[in-house]
Amino acid sequence: MTDLLRGLIAFPITPADPAGRIDERALRAILQRLVTAEVDGIGLLGSTGTYAYLSRAERRRAVEVAADEVAGRAKLLVGIGALRTDEAVALAADARDAGADGGLLAPVSYTPLLDDEVFAHFEAVAAGGLPVCIYDNPGTTHFTFRPELVGRLSRLPGVVGLKTAGAAPDEVAARHATWREVAPAPFSIGYAADWTVTEGLIAGGEAWYSVMGGLFPVPCIAIVRAVSAGDVTEARRSNAEMEPLWTLLRRHTGVRVMYAAARHLGLVDMDPPRPILPLTPPAAAEVAAVIERLGLS
Repeated sequence: MTDLLRGLIAFPITPADPAGRIDERALRAILQRLVTAEVDGIGLLGSTGTYAYLSRAERRRAVEVAADEVAGRAKLLVGIGALRTDEAVALAADARDAGADGGLLAPVSYTPLLDDEVFAHFEAVAAGGLPVCIYDNPGTTHFTFRPELVGRLSRLPGVVGLKTAGAAPDEVAARHATWREVAPAPFSIGYAADWTVTEGLIAGGEAWYSVMGGLFPVPCIAIVRAVSAGDVTEARRSNAEMEPLWTLLRRHTGVRVMYAAARHLGLVDMDPPRPILPLTPPAAAEVAAVIERLGLS
């Protein structure tokens, strides 16, 4: 598992019609952009990929399409979160059988979960044979992984890494040291929230779980490679260039911005799944203007 959760893991949208049926042509076109750019991994059916809005059958179909299109040219990490443990176990089995390399598991819930409940949930899913990455996303799950729980989970067979949010520049090194203390290598620690990730990589993070990378992988790869080469100045310079896009992601959320961006690029002609509404025309125009100004098209 040393290369499953490393480098740039790009998280694309999952184009689907209003009934939740996957648009295979559009999905393949987006995936081909990522493969051509030589991303390290693809995070299919993440939050930006609106996994929670798709049926089990369509989620499996998305994995089958992706596995066929990617054809081993990048690692395939698939969202397997569900309310019920038995559903998450079944989704993990579907992803494994359809060609995924690993699963991204968020503790989705309606009733707030306790640490022991989350531990038992991960234990059951990881027992199915698909390597599992912890998805720490309190903004959607309302559950925050404390270091003690991550340490416990890291010792479970099959739990191989952590995807968590970054931190303020003056906090990220200490936070990374805390994660590494409770979960020693080869357990992978990687970061999301694109506008904070550069500092997380500099602090020692192994992976960037990127919303922007799901459509625009090239500048993200450049930052990852600069950090790997020890060129911190270049990584920070490249990150600063992306600030107009980071601002849009913070303001409108990744899924809305990426749908508007994909439409602007002519890759999709559909909106996010309801009840998520597309950006207003002025906001979509702002996204288009930033894409053109940054030369991302």
